[in-house]
Amino acid sequence: MRKFNVSLNGYNKLEVNNFVNEVTSEYESMLSKLKKQDEEIARLKNDLEKYKNMENTLNRAIFIAEDASNQIKRVARDEAKGVLEDAKRNASRIVNDALLKADKIEQDAEILKRRVVIFKKRLRSVVDEQIEFIDSINDDYD
Repeated sequence: MRKFNVSLNGYNKLEVNNFVNEVTSEYESMLSKLKKQDEEIARLKNDLEKYKNMENTLNRAIFIAEDASNQIKRVARDEAKGVLEDAKRNASRIVNDALLKADKIEQDAEILKRRVVIFKKRLRSVVDEQIEFIDSINDDYD
């Protein structure tokens, strides 16, 4: 606390006036600082509100991206199931076709075997007849 010198009609006016000027100057300086701080606080609150809005927007974007990702996964799983089912049906059809062809080939082979056997019997019969004929010709000349 400051002390003032006493003069004729009270305190020294020059000292008091200088003190009042100092206090006023300090008060104005503090008031200016407070005003600047209030402006800075308002700006920071405004920035904070912007960042909160950005955070909300980013959270919504993340939620939308997660939802889209889940939908894409579900669609991919469904497509994979469809492709797998088609592949199984095609594989079954191919196997069935192959089995039918194999049966047909086996039947054709059996028919050919029977024909070969019949052909051999006929050929043997013809050969035997020819041998008998040859033998009979030989008998006539003996």
